[in-house]
Amino acid sequence: MVALVVIGGLIFARGTLTGRKVLAIAVAFFGVVTVVNVVMATRAVGTFPGLEVENSYVASQTFDKDRAAQEALGWVVEPSYDHGVLSILIRDKQGLPAAVKEIHAIVGRTTMAAEDKTPELTYKGGIFTAPVDLAPGAWLIHLEAKAVDGTAFRQRLDLFVDG
Repeated sequence: MVALVVIGGLIFARGTLTGRKVLAIAVAFFGVVTVVNVVMATRAVGTFPGLEVENSYVASQTFDKDRAAQEALGWVVEPSYDHGVLSILIRDKQGLPAAVKEIHAIVGRTTMAAEDKTPELTYKGGIFTAPVDLAPGAWLIHLEAKAVDGTAFRQRLDLFVDG
């Protein structure tokens, strides 16, 4: 926009407004708009994390059954981050630490996949913890766990790191 004002100012400062000057202003304006659009589109495509599932139709066939099984577990998940340590507390219906057979997490920014991290979670004192370096701001945790009986548990959790 600043470039247009400068170009327009130079053109008007040299005399009357002619067809060539109007053409120069229009070309400069649309040139700036085109460059900005290309830059923004390239950045948007470059940060897109991709698909959630390979085939949404196939995933939808068992969605209700999977959701009901997950809800029957009654698990409540509470993530936290303090001094370079990610902690994930999973409680069962009674409020006790849940019996988790397997756990896997991906921690990333909410808008791009470039900073995704896969921490190695270890179980200690009823809490899953992992050292991970997270910059201040909004983060998203994709949590996948499996109960002792084999029931799959999936949840997306928001985490905000103070800075």
